[in-house]
Amino acid sequence: MGSLFRSEEMTLCQLFLQSEAAYACVSELGELGLVQFRDLNPDVNAFQRKFVNEVRRCDEMERKLRYLEKEIKKDGIPMLDTGENPEAPQPREMIDLEATFEKLENELREVNQNAEALKRNFLELTELKHILRKTQVFFDEMADPSREEEQVTLLGEEGLRAGGQALKLGFVAGVILRERIPAFERMLWRACRGNVFLRQAEIETPLEDPSTGDQVFKSVFIIFFQGDQLKTRVKKICEGFRATLYPCPEAPADRREMAMGVMTRIEDLNTVLGQTQDHRHRVLVAAAKNIKNWFVKVRKIKAIYHTLNLFNLDVTQKCLIAECWVPVLDIETIQLALRRGTERSGSSVSPILNRMETFEDPPTYNRTNKFTKGFQALIDAYGVASYREMNPAPYTIITFPFLFAVMFGDLGHGLIMFLFGGWMVLKEKPLAAKKSDNEIWNIFFGGRYIVFLMGLFSMYTGFIYNDVFSKSLNIFGSHWNITYNFTTVHSNRALQLNPNTTEYEQNPYPIGLDPVWQLAENKIIFLNSYKMKISIIFGVLHMLFGVIVGLWNHLYFKKRINITCEFIPQIIFLIVLFLYMVVLMFIKWIKYHATLSSEIRPSPYCAPSVLITFINMVLFNKPVQLKGCDKWMYAGQDGFQKFLVVVAVICIPWMLLAKPITLMRNAKKQHYQLNNHGAENGDVDGSVGAVQPTGGVQGNHKEEQEDMTEVFIHQGIHTIEYVLGSVSHTASYLRLWALSLAHAQLSEVLWAMVMRNGLTWEGWVGGIILWIIFAFWAVLTVGILVLMEGLSAFLHTLRLHWVEFQSKFYAGLGYSFQPFSFEIILDAAQSTAED
Repeated sequence: MGSLFRSEEMTLCQLFLQSEAAYACVSELGELGLVQFRDLNPDVNAFQRKFVNEVRRCDEMERKLRYLEKEIKKDGIPMLDTGENPEAPQPREMIDLEATFEKLENELREVNQNAEALKRNFLELTELKHILRKTQVFFDEMADPSREEEQVTLLGEEGLRAGGQALKLGFVAGVILRERIPAFERMLWRACRGNVFLRQAEIETPLEDPSTGDQVFKSVFIIFFQGDQLKTRVKKICEGFRATLYPCPEAPADRREMAMGVMTRIEDLNTVLGQTQDHRHRVLVAAAKNIKNWFVKVRKIKAIYHTLNLFNLDVTQKCLIAECWVPVLDIETIQLALRRGTERSGSSVSPILNRMETFEDPPTYNRTNKFTKGFQALIDAYGVASYREMNPAPYTIITFPFLFAVMFGDLGHGLIMFLFGGWMVLKEKPLAAKKSDNEIWNIFFGGRYIVFLMGLFSMYTGFIYNDVFSKSLNIFGSHWNITYNFTTVHSNRALQLNPNTTEYEQNPYPIGLDPVWQLAENKIIFLNSYKMKISIIFGVLHMLFGVIVGLWNHLYFKKRINITCEFIPQIIFLIVLFLYMVVLMFIKWIKYHATLSSEIRPSPYCAPSVLITFINMVLFNKPVQLKGCDKWMYAGQDGFQKFLVVVAVICIPWMLLAKPITLMRNAKKQHYQLNNHGAENGDVDGSVGAVQPTGGVQGNHKEEQEDMTEVFIHQGIHTIEYVLGSVSHTASYLRLWALSLAHAQLSEVLWAMVMRNGLTWEGWVGGIILWIIFAFWAVLTVGILVLMEGLSAFLHTLRLHWVEFQSKFYAGLGYSFQPFSFEIILDAAQSTAED
């Protein structure tokens, strides 16, 4: 549980593995997912490493599996996913896997080639069938006496007089894509100067392209011409437009005989094609049962050899040496895994795991579960925590949904969000098993517990605000008392209720806002004051907590100078100014109230503005005294406030100068000690030896001066940032009030402009109209008020945590722990494949 508040303690270890046991040991560590290996061969090319051939073999196996997967998806065959996680096969099993994949690929490619050849033959026969059918019509048209004009054009007057009608004409017949017909016709006309006669007819049914499998629309054409020169020209044009030419007999009897032969061959081809497809389907169905497991096995083998390439070989070439980061708490678990791997490999030499000393910063590792994972992701998106730095995630689990709810406070909208988050939590396993590739859905599902808590907290704040879809709940009955008579109420449009009644003073509304405020004309004025103040209160407490969390960092890293020179003046500065302003708010709420007595001093009339009081305090101005009211809120306020401002001003040079001066004094003290040590050596060794240390110390002194200059600059920036940031960050929390007001007003406008119109109709017509308007109102409510306003409040809450809260203690300069884990590798490979 301690690692939730602070990252795990990590250590650098050196691992010695026997060559024959290395594969099995790394396999066990991959299943465990608790070791991050370092690359001990950074200067060695990837193609020159020891296990590069094994990696290439894995790449080739993966390529064959992707080919099989593509063919399986093409046929729409479901791939069986049992959810089991097979272990990484032994190296000797790679040969069997390679042989299996090679056999499947070759068989499938052979089947595909045969099927493609058969389909191409089938396509040609189908096109020839359509040509034989259509050309009969064309020949009949050319033999028709009414076509004398075309015949004259082609044969000329002398040809007709010689009795050479259609028999004297040459022709070619073929098939062309339908969209190329217009251009084809224009080219024939221009190239042949109108001395050809083109007839074409569309093939009604689409034909399958054997190369791509697409359905294409084609047309049959026949071109009549005279002479060999035109014949050559026509064939070249057909070739250029990729038209397919087929032989077509001139005699009708020959065409009928050829058509019968074509039909017979088409029937035979259909039978052969069906058998080929059945065989291909059986091969793919058998492969689909195991392809998921094959992918897992191959990717595990590949990951193991990639990891082994990070290792070093000792001089004997029989031992592999690795360096890795491991959590200290898991060293025993890792050693057990190494022992299991050694036993599996049959090696007699146990692996050795030694802890190493290093000055390098270890990686940051925060253990998470399915609940805390989403909140940790919010923190890591800003920056990974420095090693052993306080982790903001556990506090964010509460503060994030609460601050969101302050802005989003609506019981109805919160209920919608709560139900959606609850549904994702309850259906967690089946929804996770679907593994959707929709990015927006994956973001929502990954943050399902965040959505669930945001909805729950929004229901609470909505109950406190007494706001449900811009309406109020009258649970306990209003505790305001109307003292006006009937005539006064009905003759005046706007009346103010008097709060100084015995009933309201002694029996206020039990929890939240009184529902009568929903009807009040000054509702916004009252809620503005209320929400503005609680925004400042929550903001100051949130920032104070951030500064206090920084104290735990200083104590853990034993930086006493940061406690005395940074934490103490920071916390004092925040308390004497901004926490004091919060205290003034509570004093105002307690001291000034409606009273039945005639005394004016505790009445709201005398209540001063907290903001004006705070400004006068900082500027040492005197407040304006109202007639009959006290000048100050409490006795001794003037002197106490001046004291607080003086203390706040003193904290600024304290933060600015204390740390650099202390560091400078410590540096001078060390310099003095080194100087004295050198002088003592000089007394012993002679006068010449006394000069050498002095020169060295002078050189170091220049470097120390440069370092101290950087410390002064850094501390100055840090001080300015904190002092000015305290003001701007406090004002930044007013977004809690602003967004809450905007959300409430949008909800009220949507009800008034949409839903109220459906409630004005009566009878069965009113029911239909109300049903339609309610549907429209519900869509707008979910789309605008829940989704868009929810996203806006989420982003503002994120900013309050990243900037206003975490800037008080969080550096976020670390790097995340990335263990060698099969689970992570397989998830990444699957998401890449889906993309």
